Order: sequence, then C-alpha cells, then structure tokens
Amino acid sequence: MSYETALAQMYALGHELAQTPSHKFDLAHIRVLLAALGHPEHRFPTVLISGTNGKGSTAATLASILQASGLKTGLYTSPHLVRINERIRLNGKAIDDDDFALLHDVVDRTAEGLVGEGDLPWHPSFFEMLTAMGFEYFARSRPDMVVLEVGMGGRLDATNVVEPRLSIITDIALDHQKYLGETVAEIAHEKAGIIRPGGIVVTLPQLPEANSVIGNTILDVGARAVNAVPYVPPVAPSSGQRPVASGQWQRYPLDVMGTQIMIESPLVGRHQLRNVALAIAAAEELHNQGIVQITPERIARGIRETQWPGRFQVVPAAGGDPEYVLDVAHNPAGAWALRSTLSVAYPDLGSGREMTMVFGVMRDKAVREITEILFPIAGRVILTHANNPRSASPAEIREAAARVAAGMDIEEAEDVASAMERAREVAGSGGLVVVTGSIYIVGEAVRMLGIRI
Repeated sequence: MSYETALAQMYALGHELAQTPSHKFDLAHIRVLLAALGHPEHRFPTVLISGTNGKGSTAATLASILQASGLKTGLYTSPHLVRINERIRLNGKAIDDDDFALLHDVVDRTAEGLVGEGDLPWHPSFFEMLTAMGFEYFARSRPDMVVLEVGMGGRLDATNVVEPRLSIITDIALDHQKYLGETVAEIAHEKAGIIRPGGIVVTLPQLPEANSVIGNTILDVGARAVNAVPYVPPVAPSSGQRPVASGQWQRYPLDVMGTQIMIESPLVGRHQLRNVALAIAAAEELHNQGIVQITPERIARGIRETQWPGRFQVVPAAGGDPEYVLDVAHNPAGAWALRSTLSVAYPDLGSGREMTMVFGVMRDKAVREITEILFPIAGRVILTHANNPRSASPAEIREAAARVAAGMDIEEAEDVASAMERAREVAGSGGLVVVTGSIYIVGEAVRMLGIRI
C-alpha cells in the first residue's frame, strides 16, 4: 500500500470529531483492535497527559527533556499542523511515509478482519486507527518512554488504554462541550479519567471547579498528587520575558534538584510557564522512580530544545514582508492567553503599531466568545476558513462576532492563501500580522510561509 493510498483511506473515515459520540467514545472497541494486534500498548512505558489547554506544549517539553537525558523517546500528539505524520514521533522525528503506510495496512487489515468476524460492529474511527498505528510503531521501535497526549477528554479517549507510569493534567477550561459536558466540573471529570488507582498525577492548582473534581478523584482512587507549583517562577508576567525576535524566548531562574539554573524556553507566554513547570515536575518524578537520570543541566537543555511550532511562533519581517505571529487560539482560554502574550511582546500595539489579524475557526467552537476577546485588539481582521468540513465560513464568523464587529475593519477571504496575501499587502513592510484561531488555519499558514517543522 502506498502512503497516498493510506492517507486517502484514513481521511475517508472522516474527522475524529465528525463522528457520533458512540463511535468516538468506546474503549471496548479499541481494546478489541489492540488485542488482535498483540497488545502493542503494553510493550513500552508511557506518560499520559490530558487537559484543555497546554497538554501538547507540556508533552513536547517533557519529551524533549527525556530525550536530552539520553532516553529514546516517543511522542504522540494531536491534531497536526501540516502533515499527519507529525502526530507520531520518535526522538523528535516524525514517522516516515513508508512506515506510516505499512502500519496503516497492518492495522486496517486487522480491523477489517474483526468487522468481518463480527468482533467489531464497525470499522475503527480515524483517531482509533491512528492511535493503534502509533502504539504499533512504538512497540516495534522499542523506545525507553512514550509521552502520550490525550486526543479529547481522557476517560474514554483511545489513548487511555495504557497503564502510565504517571499522569499529567494541564489547565482545564470550557471546550468540546458537545462531547465532554457543559461545565468545567463535567469536563474535569472526563480529564481526570486518566488518573489510575494508586497511580501518580502531576498537576497545578487551577479553576476551583476543576480543582475539586481532580482532588476528589485522587482521593477516591488512592492516587498520589505531585504539585508542580515549585517550578512555576514567582515573577510578574513582564519580568519573566526576555524578548528575542519580538518575544520568541522567555528566560527565568529556577531551583531544580537543589541547583539554581537559568531556564530558557522557546514557548512564549506566561501560560507556557505552567506547562514547563508540569514537564519539569514530571521529569523529576520519573527520575525518582529510577526511569531516567535527569540533571538540572539536562532539564535546561531539553526545555531550550523543545520544538512545538504554531504556538506564538514569530516569523521576523524580511524582504519587504511584515512580521508574522502564528498562534493556535481555538477556545476562549487560548484567546486570552494570546491577547496577554501579545500585550507583553508588543507593548506598542494600538498606540503606534497596528495589527492585522487573519482569523478562522471551527464552527463547533465558542466563536462569539473568541472573537470578542481577540478582535478588539486588531486594527484590521481578515476572516477566512480552513480546508476542513468543520471550518466556519467567514460569513458565519462575522455573524457570531456581530457584537464587536460593528465599526471594525473586517474583510473576508475565500481561503487561507487569499487571506495571507491580503494581509501581507495591507500590513506591508514593518507591519504585524497575527494568524490565529484553529490549528488548521495556522497549519495552512505555516505551509504557505515555507516554515519547516
């Protein structure tokens, strides 16, 4: 089977959120599939990460720390920016096309046989297929540790069939309410489903409703909590920043394992310091378990070398083009994080410098709330949509943003390419273009700008 055929068959299954909840949320089906494959998920140790915002950044940072400490490290994340292969990585390198095609063939043939025999009621979903492929890839590659990011929720997510050495819960907020619940407490219940009886969970204090659910779950199952607070630097948001290329790094001193070191992270924004703290606390816990030998210097190197594109990624102005900031902000909490980080990195916005925003989002998101947070800080907004059936049209976004759109300079573009060209034209040399909203919008912009990831 060719890579192109494998890719076509995967996408023919439909987007993971376009399927009914009964298809998405049933661990019994993924367990049947994995059993037929010989339980690859049992053949490597894991760390499992859930949360609403920051779980990908935390996963990427922890994986980088483990790799810098000498471990052969796997990383499984979702969704992807440009290519599906990005979701399955080993020592920072995405699975190659031939391995992807081979594993798709193996898993797909197994699934078809199970459906034919009546052991599965239907073909596994896009996410179940990809998760099984990732598990099979890691089982064959024999990594020392695999860091797994939950796709959505946690309790019934396909990744939640592993027995992790520890679990991590990042910040919880409203998102995916159709699937996870209408309140923070209901969503936290799903996220806390990755906590194992007698297991270890690394987390930070957050919204009271989430704290209550997480705390009660830990007590109910007899787990042990590891608080990452000691690794969150006690500094004001502005003083923790060291702008490089308009805010591309942040730097702060930290005491790790009794040693004062200087942490430099390419992940910018006060919110990212919480994600870095979670990764450090998890790495130290794995060290205490004897799984990895970390040192303060290895932690610092791993953080410094973290690669997680599309998160306040700055592309400096060059050749008459404007400066670009690419940032995924697909829910209200993410929008507030972007707005806060922009205010620190670009203090002259609105008083001497104008920002052009390219914006698109999925229609199942909190479109009105996101636009009400972000649009007021832009001088001009160009609405567009991604090449994805879930993407809201520019007209739908404009309607949702009606309360803040009145009197604003808002244009519509038929696709991301047109929006990017128009933004480049109106911003001009020395201008600032912020591309945000859905990860798919940012991913298409990454491709158009020729950024290697």
